[in-house]
Amino acid sequence: MPKHLGSSGPVHRPKGEGRASGPVKFRTSFSNTIYDVLCAKGWEETDSEHDWDVHWAEREWVFEVFDQMHLEPHQRLNHFRNAKEICRKDLLIKNLKKRKRQLEKEGSYEEATQYDFFPVTFNLPREYALFVEEFKRQGGLWIMKPIGSAQGKGIFLFSKLSEISEWRTDYRYRPGNNKQEKEADAYVVQRYINNPYLVGGKKFDLRLYVVVTSFSPLNVWIYRTGFARFTNTRYNDDVSDITNSFMHLTNVAIQKTADDYDKRTGGKWDLRRLKLHMISQFGAETTDAVFWEMQMIIIRSLLSVSSVMINDKHCFELYGYDIMIDDTLKPWLIEVNASPSLSASTQEDYVMKCEMLNDVLDIVDVEGKLKGDEEHVGGFDLVYENGFVDMDPKHRGWSSYLGSGIDRGPKKNGKGRRQQQQQAQPPENGGGGGEMGEKPRLAALDQYSKFLQTAAKGLK
Repeated sequence: MPKHLGSSGPVHRPKGEGRASGPVKFRTSFSNTIYDVLCAKGWEETDSEHDWDVHWAEREWVFEVFDQMHLEPHQRLNHFRNAKEICRKDLLIKNLKKRKRQLEKEGSYEEATQYDFFPVTFNLPREYALFVEEFKRQGGLWIMKPIGSAQGKGIFLFSKLSEISEWRTDYRYRPGNNKQEKEADAYVVQRYINNPYLVGGKKFDLRLYVVVTSFSPLNVWIYRTGFARFTNTRYNDDVSDITNSFMHLTNVAIQKTADDYDKRTGGKWDLRRLKLHMISQFGAETTDAVFWEMQMIIIRSLLSVSSVMINDKHCFELYGYDIMIDDTLKPWLIEVNASPSLSASTQEDYVMKCEMLNDVLDIVDVEGKLKGDEEHVGGFDLVYENGFVDMDPKHRGWSSYLGSGIDRGPKKNGKGRRQQQQQAQPPENGGGGGEMGEKPRLAALDQYSKFLQTAAKGLK
């Protein structure tokens, strides 16, 4: 059983700073679940560039506009200025390696050895020669990923150097050249995890949700649930099948194009279901250790960038962590997303994301409803607040809240027994092409509205 790391003591979190009376004003360019949640809270939409309380913005807006703006004390924005330090694949690896070297330099060798949760990685074309050295030593299967893309775009597997000859030379323009040649796209190349833990013969990865409200000091909230995304095709490690994306890549954007894609489930399991499956297979203690390690991957990766992130009291960030488990039950960090998909593919997916986003906005607390010392808000648990936060005594049998149930305001039935609020069931016909149809969406929104009314009462 993993040991708990001691807490450094609570850090006071002040209540939301004052703002003008009246409804909260929000601004967003999104039209998916976050828009529905903002509206369902009774907040007022505005298209004003400056007069808003909460702006759920796209990252591009932050890069282009944020530095030119002056924000009032009460205004909140859903991105930090330089989120790319943890979300761009090459910078994430650079910061993880840097953190490991720093720990070794400080003599913290035991902690440094814990930074082994990312595959061997090189940046191409810049580190092509170093990669070739490693490839000739070990060979095997490798995966190429564009440094800034999402949804599986541009990703491919290879087992021969001839397949990536395009990256053999750095084509970047150098002053003095007679002509400017085409620049080779920047990629990361990683040793492929070819021994994934399988469920029903299929590969999967996990999407976990994390909120950071500050990097200095570091404050981290982790959502109890998330989901496993399964491939459509049963897995094998035969090199002849490396081009089969339906076998190797778990991205929903790819899997939903398969002819036999299951629209009803969206190819997903919620995190609690996976945890119960693993407990039945490996036992509670072993499963708990896996979930503890996943939590520590999240915290360690955030610690690796805490010193380079531009902290701003106006900013918070919702990260989507992608983690894979291999057949030795070792978790691996695949990537971190600063703009995790908030679109829903099933009714169950819709309700889960709406509940999660409502909790995110409750943590941000622009209305000043929280006392400031909460360690649990909805489905989120405070796990790091300038130090590790201890578990509640009633949960001490576990090392992490990940995969635990979420109390959404139990109510009594006619016999006096307490029951959990029922979650919506997936629609019978599913949604089309990864997005829900209008009727299932409205049914799910009605279900979510009932949940929100209960949640709002709990905050009063």
